[in-house]
Amino acid sequence: LSMTPIQAASLPLTLAGKDLIAQAKTGSGKTAAFTLPLLMNLNPRRFAVQALVLVPTRELALQVSEVLGPIGKECGIRVLAVYGGADRHKQVVDIERGVEIIVATPLRLIDLMKSNECDLSAIQVVAIDEADRMADEGFMPQVEWIMRHVTGEHQTMLFSATLDGQVGNLVKRYMKNPKEVSIDSPTD
Repeated sequence: LSMTPIQAASLPLTLAGKDLIAQAKTGSGKTAAFTLPLLMNLNPRRFAVQALVLVPTRELALQVSEVLGPIGKECGIRVLAVYGGADRHKQVVDIERGVEIIVATPLRLIDLMKSNECDLSAIQVVAIDEADRMADEGFMPQVEWIMRHVTGEHQTMLFSATLDGQVGNLVKRYMKNPKEVSIDSPTD
């Protein structure tokens, strides 16, 4: 099993708990680059949300949770995709039962946070995937709102194809001395 360039470059940093900015094109293996650190740094069966993956679309929320879910299950870590258009009540029930990782779109997550149905006080790791798409689709104010509510000590990993404009502001405001990894060519 070989790693893609983004995985090889980012894993030593993320496993060491460093904030990371990873710039790589779609299809470069970014999801796996944050999967391992997420799973390794969490406390199984703690019944608290310890990791948050923010994504721009429900399709990506499902895709990421489908990657994380089976691996998490082997480690005793439960993963839940939280996104609009799905049964909100079922998501709340699943959160109450206990999940360690939530993969969420910003609007549904904010909805659950504002109604006190999702508590992020135990968050240890935040991964923001496709941050540039999040900015393009107008979600940066919501991403910043969520980041302002993750108040405990935590690691932040940001994955994006570009790092300009609003993505750059996010980095300045919510990351601590981030290490930067940039991989230009996509791999399969």
